[in-house]
Amino acid sequence: MNYRIEGGNLPVVIISLDAGESVNCESGSMSWMTSGIEMSTSGGGLGKMFGRMVSGESAMINTYTANQPGEIAFASSFPGSIKAVELNGNTILAQKGAYLASFGNVEQSIGVQKNMGGGFFGGEGFIMQKFSGTGIVFLEIDGSAIEYDLAAGQTMIVDTGYTVMMDSTVNLDIQMVKGVKNVLFGGEGLFNTTLSGPGHVILQTMPISSTAMMIYKYIPHKN
Repeated sequence: MNYRIEGGNLPVVIISLDAGESVNCESGSMSWMTSGIEMSTSGGGLGKMFGRMVSGESAMINTYTANQPGEIAFASSFPGSIKAVELNGNTILAQKGAYLASFGNVEQSIGVQKNMGGGFFGGEGFIMQKFSGTGIVFLEIDGSAIEYDLAAGQTMIVDTGYTVMMDSTVNLDIQMVKGVKNVLFGGEGLFNTTLSGPGHVILQTMPISSTAMMIYKYIPHKN
């Protein structure tokens, strides 16, 4: 399997499959493909179907298998970028709705925040998507992807909605904004998310929630 990501700010990942190779995606994600690639749909059991729905994805998974060499494409649903994350037996957590497609022996399940405060106030919620195994996961990024490798004990302070992915070794918590004037007039809210290493994290530059608020300001409203 080979892939290339094209399209700039309106990206698409185009995957080249050899005969017998397969790629998985959520229902309705395929954009185009060459002939000779067949689709099969499965849920993997009620537990997995429910888990995917809770984590912001469709209940069903489509598997596309090439009977002959060909190409299949998956376009992003929002202006931004697509990031290919390689798994080599490790586990990652991703924001809800980030999953686009995967190749290889990748297991998708629910990732539950261990920290109650982080779940309530960290902006990512208690439920994230968990991916483990061996292969490649293609994630949708809102805007551009900025990556960091955090050392043990190193902490990154992140505003709500900017965390896309983190290794399972990274701890997500919250930090209250200090100072009454900062809270009331700083425009950053009451809490920030803290990500503590060790582990790899991916941040995004244009969360959908922030974009929606900016657009909302310019929509005419009745008095």
